[in-house]
Amino acid sequence: TNSLTMAWRLFKSLSEEQQRYEKQLIFEHPAFVKLCQQLLHDVRRMTRGDLVFSLHALVNLGVPQNTLLVQTLVRVCQEKLNQLDNRCISVLATAVAGMDKDKNVSALQAGLQLLVEQRISNIRDIFILQNLMKCLGKDTPVFLKKKLEMAVVREIDGLTFPNALRMFLALAAMNYCSLPILNPCSKKIQENVHDVPFRVLILILEACHTLQYRNVKLLSALADYVNSTAYLWDKRQIILFLSACETLGFQPTELLDIFAEKVTEDPDFLNLKNLLIVLRVYSRLNHIPRIQKHLFFEALHNCLDKCLPQISNTELLKAVYSLGILGYLPHRALDELLQKDSKDELIPSDDLKEQNTALLRSVKTCMEIDSPSFTKPAFVLTENLSSLVSLNLRKAQEALIELLGDENMFRQNVRLPYRYHIDFEIRMDSDRKKVLPIAATDDHPDSCVQRLAFLFAPVSAFCLGTTHPQGKLAMKKRHLNKLGYHVILIHNKKFQEMKNEDAVEFLKRKIYSEDGFSFPEATVQDNN
Repeated sequence: TNSLTMAWRLFKSLSEEQQRYEKQLIFEHPAFVKLCQQLLHDVRRMTRGDLVFSLHALVNLGVPQNTLLVQTLVRVCQEKLNQLDNRCISVLATAVAGMDKDKNVSALQAGLQLLVEQRISNIRDIFILQNLMKCLGKDTPVFLKKKLEMAVVREIDGLTFPNALRMFLALAAMNYCSLPILNPCSKKIQENVHDVPFRVLILILEACHTLQYRNVKLLSALADYVNSTAYLWDKRQIILFLSACETLGFQPTELLDIFAEKVTEDPDFLNLKNLLIVLRVYSRLNHIPRIQKHLFFEALHNCLDKCLPQISNTELLKAVYSLGILGYLPHRALDELLQKDSKDELIPSDDLKEQNTALLRSVKTCMEIDSPSFTKPAFVLTENLSSLVSLNLRKAQEALIELLGDENMFRQNVRLPYRYHIDFEIRMDSDRKKVLPIAATDDHPDSCVQRLAFLFAPVSAFCLGTTHPQGKLAMKKRHLNKLGYHVILIHNKKFQEMKNEDAVEFLKRKIYSEDGFSFPEATVQDNN
């Protein structure tokens, strides 16, 4: 057992390439064959510790699971399961977690779960608890997850930083979002963020996504750390970090600005894969760099042009769509896209058909509305979809009736050209002093009235912890501005939490205050 364990410890410190070479040498070595034969001969006389550590070492060295030796060790572990102490249970759970499911392994795992359930109240070691959580995994029954949670919470006061880190990742492995554990772990990680290796930073972000754990303070601490040490990281590492943030809908503003500068200075490092990630990140998070924005987008544009010979149809569509969301039209890529569209090459017949159709529609809308030649129409053709509003807009409807006195003073559920939809529309005089009845202004050109479009957006439409709209919502807002609407974006979850009188007062401020209006904004498109 000592020989096998030492071989594993030396083996795991090697690089992946060295491991492949050493593994072959180990398996072909005559002494290893004799060692395995001796182990098979003595397996039923081994101590419980030697038994589980031998299985752990063999599994991690990559000895095939279907060999007589591994299967015998699994069966003997199953027979002696009740004799194992807590430490041995933890080691065995780690070994089993690295094995494929077969009849013997599944039986052993089921026995382990029963044993953990019986012993859980006596396990005080937080390292063992987090190891069990990680190894039992997402298939653990909910009642056992709760028992493990209670056992950890009991010991949470003595949590160290390394254990907090492991516990955070163990919860993700078990796919169990326990706030009584996650919040103290998160605080510990924030306090020691400078000791977190880069690989673990990514694992933490992935764990947040798995658990749907949206802790803005934790994410900000991680982003600030990477931002302050950006000069230490490879550009590809920063791309990985930004991609993980984008998956969470979190906008690390300063880091995005710093990375944009790096791209502007040296765009040649961007291959096709990284270019597509960067485009996706900046478009979804709706981030336009504060300085040198034109140089940044020109750099991305040039990189995209270089990649055109090797890019697939769907990748080309996604790249142009991402730039279109930000108000930038890459001419050469757009020409190629339209050529492919004319040959019906962009809309496949598989699962991507619906997605690609929607992306192409958005690209064509951007081509028209974001074109420098586009002029605001004198009249916008609109249509009332329905007099009924959804439940999540009922409160807004009631507040508007109370504020304006009559349903005839606003429209609801309005469909506009380009398949756009607004929740409520209000019309005001040109001085923005008075709300006008809808019927009285239908025949008036837009120069005589101010049109207000209310968009009540869900939490997922904004960057995490902010009222900064994500890409699709920002594009819609920009296009409605160009159609002549003053857009009022409202975070619907926060609105729903208001008292009725506060909701009325909030809408009143939005309607009558100049600050409540969203005027057309400058975009990257200015230089197109």
